[in-house]
Formats: sequence, structure tokens, C-alpha cells
Amino acid sequence: MPESGHRIRTGELPHGRRNSIADVSGVTVGHATVDRGDVHTGVTVVVPCEGPVIARRPVAAAHVLNGFGKTCGLVQVGELGCIETPIALTNTLCVGRVADGLVTNALREASSAGLPLPSTINPVVGETNDGRVSDIRARAVGESDVLAAIDSASADFARGSVGAGRGTVCFGLKGGIGSSSRLAGIGEKSYALGVLVQSNFGRMTDLVLGGKPVGSRIAEELAAPEAPERGSIMVVVATDAPLSSRQLGRVIRRATVGLVRCGSYMGHGSGDVFIGFTTANSMGSPVGSDGCLELRCLPEDRLDPLFRACAEATEEAVLDSLLAAEPMRGLDGTLYRSLGEFL
Repeated sequence: MPESGHRIRTGELPHGRRNSIADVSGVTVGHATVDRGDVHTGVTVVVPCEGPVIARRPVAAAHVLNGFGKTCGLVQVGELGCIETPIALTNTLCVGRVADGLVTNALREASSAGLPLPSTINPVVGETNDGRVSDIRARAVGESDVLAAIDSASADFARGSVGAGRGTVCFGLKGGIGSSSRLAGIGEKSYALGVLVQSNFGRMTDLVLGGKPVGSRIAEELAAPEAPERGSIMVVVATDAPLSSRQLGRVIRRATVGLVRCGSYMGHGSGDVFIGFTTANSMGSPVGSDGCLELRCLPEDRLDPLFRACAEATEEAVLDSLLAAEPMRGLDGTLYRSLGEFL
């Protein structure tokens, strides 16, 4: 699926070459889209590194802003501060099926690498409800789709109405998968921070673009009836900055700023969940002769550029998802337009 030709630049920090989460070296993204009959859904995976993730176990963190969601694996991420599988996004009723696919992938990766087969695996899955566009009760995403998404993962990936974003709706328009990145200068080094979102939240009249309340104008143009805030958003953050799990938690919480800038107020029915990881620290690193892992982290007073990077990249990733998405009709006949039609 082609990417949108539109981009809306937000904030003041520079972005990476791809302006996506793949500007963090080693990170790739893959999709599997399921389109048949009334089913328009899929799965998107963020692969954090090359080789078996369960062996490397990148340092990670998670934050739940509003917990109306059905994620998998966040309890252990919070407890141990790392991830053991790619991060998968899908629809609400397919979380279990996608988690099973991640387990299968972890076993096949360990086997291919000649590693002992693990007896415990923590699959990480996020979701939003795409039931307005897709027959969600069909539970159409399965293990083969997860494996296909992982096998197709690339640094150059489609955005918009693809994979887990195939059936999503955002601010009353067609939502989807969006991504953006920022480069944060700290001292003499520049660190990359990238964000990928699965957007499925917000009311049309609340949409803000570049500080301007454009949603009301679009709603008036479409004569759209006032609708309650519905849906959720998943935010995946990657960085190559050396951070501890606790510090990473501080950084990913700034995704909230990006959502607010877009006009979200995190309504009752919105699951707003953030998952982040760093490629600079690994819980699978060799243990030194003193029995300790060697992990590095920035001083606390140097994190401000990463806070800004997360806020700016989240805002732009949401707008990217709206611009890249193609119009689609919902199951009730409602046409969900693309933001690009109004620019």
C-alpha cells in the first residue's frame, strides 16, 4: 500500500532520514492485512533488533494513560524492564491469537539460532477496536499472519490503512498506522527517537492540526453529526539513547503531550497505552566477571531533549496516520474520509 505524499511537520527538532521509527538503527516494521468480505483488519509488528529478541531482551518500559484496553505482556515488562518478543498490534478480539503467534516465532527463532528452547515467553501485544469498519467478531488474524508480518519486516514500511490500522478510525476520519522520528542532541551526541502509532481515537470536532482547530471546520463541511469520543491509541516508542527502564518510562509518558496537541482528552472508552524500548541496553548482555550486567544510562538532567522528541514525534505520527490512510466505508455504510482530502 503506498504511503501518503503529504507530511505535516510539527515541533522544532529535526527528524531522521526516513522520518519513522526505523530511524532507530536495527528497528523494522512488518504488516499483514486481512481483507475479505466484512473483515478489514490485520497485524503490525515492530521488531526491535536483529536475531532472537528473547536472547537480546532490549530494555523496555510501558505506561498506561487510560486503561480501557486488552493488552498482553505489560505486567512483566513493568516488573523486569525488558521485552522478549517483537511488539505486535492488532484488533481487540485477536490479542490472544496474535500472542500465540509471537510465542511460535520465539520458539522458531531460538531453534534456528541453536539456543535452548525457552519454557517461558512474554509476548507483547497491543490493540485497538476496529469494529466500526471490520467484523471484529470473526477473529480473523491468526498465527500465520503474525509470522508473515515478522518475516516481511523492513526499515521501509507502508503506513495508513494497512496491518493493524486497516480498520481503525481516528477523529472521525480514517485512522491507521503512522510514524515519525526526531533526532535529539545531548552533549556531543545525537540520539534517534522514533514513534509508531495505531490511531483509533478522538472526536472530529476536537482535531487540532499545527495548533489550529481544524476538526470543527471539517465536521461543518461534512455536516457530520456530533459523536462521542470512541476508540484507543497504541504508541510504540524506540530510541538508541542509553536509558534505564525507569528513565524510558519517563520518556514515553511524554507521548501524552503529543496526543493532547492533536486534540485528545483521553475519554472514558479510550485505551491509551505506550510501550517503549531502547536498543542501547540489553538485559541479554553478557554477565561480567563480577556477576553484573553492563548497562549505561544518561544523567537525569540530560533527558529534556528526549522528552521533547517523544512529544513531537507522537503528534506527527498521529497526523501521519491520518494523512496516509485511504478513505473506507464502515460496516454501517459510513464513509470515513482521509485527512489528506481536506488539505
